[in-house]
Amino acid sequence: MDATTAPHRIPPEMPRYGEENHIFELMQNMLEQLLIHQPQDPILFMISHLQRDNMNVPRIVILGPPASGKTTIAMWLCKHLNTNLLTVENLVIREYSSLAADARRHYQKTKTVPSTLLIRLVQERVSEEDCVRRGWILDGIPETREQALMIQTLGIAPRHVIVLSCPDTVLIERNLGKRIDPQTGEIYHATFDWPPEAEVQNRLMVPEGISELETARRLLQYHRNITRILPAYPKFLKVISADQPCVDVFYQGKRTRAAGFPGCDPGPPSPAVPDTVIMKVLGQRLDQQDSIQRGWVLHGFPRDLDQAHLLDGLGYQPNRVFFLNVPLDSIIERLTLRRTDPITGERYHLMYKPPPTMEIQARLLQHPKDTEEQVKLKMDLFYRNSSDLEQFYRTAITLNGDQDPYTVFEYIESGIINPLPKKVL
Repeated sequence: MDATTAPHRIPPEMPRYGEENHIFELMQNMLEQLLIHQPQDPILFMISHLQRDNMNVPRIVILGPPASGKTTIAMWLCKHLNTNLLTVENLVIREYSSLAADARRHYQKTKTVPSTLLIRLVQERVSEEDCVRRGWILDGIPETREQALMIQTLGIAPRHVIVLSCPDTVLIERNLGKRIDPQTGEIYHATFDWPPEAEVQNRLMVPEGISELETARRLLQYHRNITRILPAYPKFLKVISADQPCVDVFYQGKRTRAAGFPGCDPGPPSPAVPDTVIMKVLGQRLDQQDSIQRGWVLHGFPRDLDQAHLLDGLGYQPNRVFFLNVPLDSIIERLTLRRTDPITGERYHLMYKPPPTMEIQARLLQHPKDTEEQVKLKMDLFYRNSSDLEQFYRTAITLNGDQDPYTVFEYIESGIINPLPKKVL
């Protein structure tokens, strides 16, 4: 194989620099803006665009059926990202806007705003200084495919489109208990999220349109529209189950790499092997062509600060780090109830995958490492090391690992493929 056909190794400093300085997003954004606006003088346009320094600000659309929690999630994201929340309600009540005054008249009569007028309101709002500087989150907009296409035509390009999904029966039950604080706009629930303060309780109001019949009608309308909206955002779309606590739906994405608690199926190397030997073997593997071209995932490694320093010193710096967080009780439950059939080799779990017959159950054996005492010893070691690793990998994020594997995978996948914009100060 000669030099013209041999695969080229890209120095690790180059992609690291590109990611740390958002070079890839910068180039994509510049190309998008040029194609959308098609300026007469592209150079002057791009100079002006770059001087705004707003390419990393949040531009997020959150969609979901009634009672899916999209407004709650949108408000939490706004506080976390220090950005602006745009809803139909707060767009129509804006002062000093002739468009808002016109929209208000429509909204007071029909509780709706014509699509053309609504999108012009959105365009007017996102063009204002605070939205240009700190970004925006659209809550429940666009409502139809027509609106989605109008938004795209105007060059309003979201970076992330989050769609919440939930069974209709759950949504109807949620909606019946919804309450709103008229002073703050905060949403509460008579069963799941009742405010502790008596003052807040006394001023809560039952919103209009939450009857079972009205909710069913709105759900039917939503399902008709959402199937036509989603194809407009094929590359930015993320569907998240809303049939879980809001704190689990709320997701923050940053650069990360995988590490985990015992009980989250980590696969660390044997502690009996010296770190120098581990690093030599690991380095040989990471230097192979497939790792260079397609990347790598380290599973449960490094286990301590010394290994992290060795990894960093050899130039293998992960650009994404995940810590999976699981309560100790759940870890003990997962590990101490594992059993193995010595005859067939089949593995069981006394709670999640019990043996099918009493005969099999009678001969099951527990691995010595799965005793509660051994699990607690491993956890003590993990806790001592994890705090140092979290300090070392400052850009890491901690995820709730006490969920079904598919949900955890979705969170990790989102962080790798479509990380949310960083907080703009």
